[in-house]
Amino acid sequence: MMTEVRQMVFTEERALFGLDHLHITDCVFEKGESPLKEAKDISMDRCLFRYKYPLWYTSNVHVRQATWFEDARAGVWYVDDIGVEKCLIKAPKNFRRVKNLYMEEVTFTNAKETLWSCDDVTLKDVRVKGDYFGMNCTSIKADSLVLDGNYSFDGVRDLNITNSHLISKDAFWNCENVVVENSFITGEYLGWNSKNVNLINCVIESLQGMCYIDNLVMKNCHLINTTLAFEYSHVDAEIDNRIESVLNPVSGEIRAKEIGTLIIQKDRIDPGLTHIKCDSIENKTDIVDWSMVM
Repeated sequence: MMTEVRQMVFTEERALFGLDHLHITDCVFEKGESPLKEAKDISMDRCLFRYKYPLWYTSNVHVRQATWFEDARAGVWYVDDIGVEKCLIKAPKNFRRVKNLYMEEVTFTNAKETLWSCDDVTLKDVRVKGDYFGMNCTSIKADSLVLDGNYSFDGVRDLNITNSHLISKDAFWNCENVVVENSFITGEYLGWNSKNVNLINCVIESLQGMCYIDNLVMKNCHLINTTLAFEYSHVDAEIDNRIESVLNPVSGEIRAKEIGTLIIQKDRIDPGLTHIKCDSIENKTDIVDWSMVM
């Protein structure tokens, strides 16, 4: 049996500490830290969070049409089993060490250092603005994600993204087991120091992108203004248009319509380990024009 809590304003610290089986509707959590700390089996509709740490050490929580204001920082930490739907989240540093998280139609306007060290995460129709989103998580599935923020998904394992639009410098660093399908990605230094990265039916724009990757697979990808690609990567790439420049791939095969400049430095890699198939290569050299990085 759920206890109904309606149209109340809470101002004290730990206002509903340790309670369970609550249905909270149209309530406002004003100043007063940790109002729902250690609560469990909680359902919330149209609530407003105005201050710090509203949901810590909680479990089995479902939140709908809620708003986290800017001072509701570090709002959801150490939580098991939570669903968040149709919410606006203005506060940074949210969702840390959460297990079994489902989010749908959620907008983050200041997602700095958000979604860190979480496990078993599903994102659907989520809008994010902020740097360092999704660090050190495991098992993320994201569909229709719109992300504007650098250094996203650093250190993530088992990441699957579909039908998404990402503006993110240094995305997917230090990752393992990444699949991105039917998506647009723009940002410098994409995917460095990662392992098992699969990009399928993607449009990509990246300066020095897809470098230092162990087992990079690209299928039917389209590159825009992508320069100095694949440095020290083990690569199997199928590109349906021109690659502006390629630098020192370690091994594998690259298939493209054209390559503007192919840079191979024999003192750094064995060129015989990479097979390149394309209609034309405009320029072959062993000298890097670092003005390309400007």
